[in-house]
Amino acid sequence: MSTVVIVGTQWGDEGKGKITDYLSQNAEVVARYQGGNNAGHTIKFDGVTYKLHLIPSGIFFEDKLSILGNGMVIDPKALNEEIAYLHDKGISTKKLKISNRAHVILPYHLKLDLLQEEEKGINKIGTTKKGIGPAYMDKAARVGIRIADLLDKETFREKLEQNLAEKNRLFTKVYQVEEIKVEDILEEYYEYGQQIAKYVVDTSVVLNDAIDQGRRVLFEGAQGVMLDIDQGTYPFVTSSNPIAGGVTIGSGVGPSKINHVVGVSKAYTTRVGDGPFPTELHDEIGDRIREVGNEYGTTTGRPRRVGWFDSVVVSHARRVSGITDLSLNSIDVLTGIETLKICVAYKYK
Repeated sequence: MSTVVIVGTQWGDEGKGKITDYLSQNAEVVARYQGGNNAGHTIKFDGVTYKLHLIPSGIFFEDKLSILGNGMVIDPKALNEEIAYLHDKGISTKKLKISNRAHVILPYHLKLDLLQEEEKGINKIGTTKKGIGPAYMDKAARVGIRIADLLDKETFREKLEQNLAEKNRLFTKVYQVEEIKVEDILEEYYEYGQQIAKYVVDTSVVLNDAIDQGRRVLFEGAQGVMLDIDQGTYPFVTSSNPIAGGVTIGSGVGPSKINHVVGVSKAYTTRVGDGPFPTELHDEIGDRIREVGNEYGTTTGRPRRVGWFDSVVVSHARRVSGITDLSLNSIDVLTGIETLKICVAYKYK
């Protein structure tokens, strides 16, 4: 039995897609366990570059299962667009499996995400505005709509009506914007559900069966440890658990079945959005690294903040994720810089 978890050791964008692509060649199952389309990964396959936000890298291999786990929040519109994108490029999705327990991102989540971020003003977090946070809020509040609900029209309608009754009070009374009607969502998103219905299964059963059969399983994390809602730079974090421990909750696979945790780092540090960044560079070296490394967000297109390698951050990631192996990327980006710096400790004031 061999199960491997890939986690980012910084604030995301460490090059996990490259490592996942490499390790996927020997895996038989590739699974995501948290997040949604707020994360992007760039993959090269047969000389062609692909940019994906939801579907795991294993999709490029017809003999491998690609799984979207129960810990994810999935925008059905974005997922169908990504499936169509792959089909247009001749990539089959017949081996894709989607958890019936994964939660659904709906238009009111996107609207709330935007309004809540604008309301924070100078205290904004820097969300990708993909509806991730509000969807996880509904999940924690036990009012979320799951993929299984989306497939049954009457169940979907009932839960949608209940949620919109509450959300529309927020829209009209608090934010003073137009409400969203049931009919604005119901037919369109029910149809999205029908388009993905053939992929929907209990993925926990699929994953555990694969592991018990001795198949090689690769768990692909999104974002990075420093964006983890519990172990990251809170509140400037995502709404899920990218750390290796998130695998057990987000996939339905017990911790005793995990063999290796591969941490992925860049030879420097980047982050997108607001929040603390001790080694950040605001000079020509930072600009040079950004341009040479093409440090612009796959999902947002925003310029990434750039800084020196921070061993304090990576050491923290190693501890809280139980990292057994480390991959260091993008060393070549630093070529030609005369003096390279590494942060080994913090000094307060």
